[in-house]
Amino acid sequence: MPGRPPAPIVLGDSERLQLEAMAASRALPYSLVSRAKIVLMAANGSSNAKIAKDLRLDRSTVSIWRNRFFKSRLEGLHDELRPGRPRTIDDERIAELIDKTLHTKPDNATHWSCRTAAAQSGISPSSVGRIWRAFGIQPHRHDAFKLSTDPFFVEKVRDIAALYLNPPDKAIVLCVDEKSQVQALERTQPMLPLGMGYTECSTHDYTRHGTTTLFAALEVATGKVIAQCKARHRHQEYLQFLRHIDANVPPELDVHIVADNYATHKHANVRRWLAARPRYHVHYTPTYASWLNQVERWFAIITQRAIRRGSFRSVKELVATIERFVAGHNARSSPFTWVATADSILEKIRRLCGRISGTGD
Repeated sequence: MPGRPPAPIVLGDSERLQLEAMAASRALPYSLVSRAKIVLMAANGSSNAKIAKDLRLDRSTVSIWRNRFFKSRLEGLHDELRPGRPRTIDDERIAELIDKTLHTKPDNATHWSCRTAAAQSGISPSSVGRIWRAFGIQPHRHDAFKLSTDPFFVEKVRDIAALYLNPPDKAIVLCVDEKSQVQALERTQPMLPLGMGYTECSTHDYTRHGTTTLFAALEVATGKVIAQCKARHRHQEYLQFLRHIDANVPPELDVHIVADNYATHKHANVRRWLAARPRYHVHYTPTYASWLNQVERWFAIITQRAIRRGSFRSVKELVATIERFVAGHNARSSPFTWVATADSILEKIRRLCGRISGTGD
């Protein structure tokens, strides 16, 4: 015998908009996204069997969330609170722990650990760890920063951010820099390969076989890279690389170069070469702000994926590895996604300065 037909789902305009936003979200839990899709399909007239087949769910699951929405609307899609053991740590003790973590240091160390904070607060180490995770507190981590002292910092940030977000017509934007002193290091013993239950492992000591300098120009629009390895990184090598760029960029395009303030980039011979070619426009990053140059991110990628864990018996072998990586990267390249506006960058700097001075949010 056929079962009872499911309750019809009728959505108001506001409910439909919220459900569509939930169904398209990449931030919400998958379970909530799936429930929103169930309700939307039900509202469009799909049967439970069809919804279950299309979403690869059990019919019972579809029926449960369809009925929950019918009875409780949007609130019914969220998991119900489940009873559990009463809290043993009250809000006052949690606030005291957070305040101590953020504003004090132990007598004999630079930062708190779960065990030292637990000993001071009387809260178990595991509970301290859970509280820190809940509030995004990570005393064990340490990052580095340096504020730019460039008097034209604001102007340069606005110039480069605008170049990334609104590149000029009939032009190519290249982020140019060199990664100097890339060492050809040969491990003194064979690598221990990755296996079940243990990681890849290499000896801590090595034999040096020389160095190379990697010059690279990252095309912002496509993510492709023009690269060359050279023995040194003087202005002569930089000029040679500029000529290599010139030979690989169509002559009808203007060339906008983002570069840092390294002395070789501003050498008189380099300036003279650029002045003789009006299609070149150089945008210098502010002092101590190399993070504005997208090629730095690409240098981190090639270091992580091709250089740091390698073992090279010669500079020639190192260069060949770099060239293979560049070729593979260009074959499947995609641009970095840059969304930061100049205003958002400057606001972040303002907040950082406020935190340093103790007046920020």
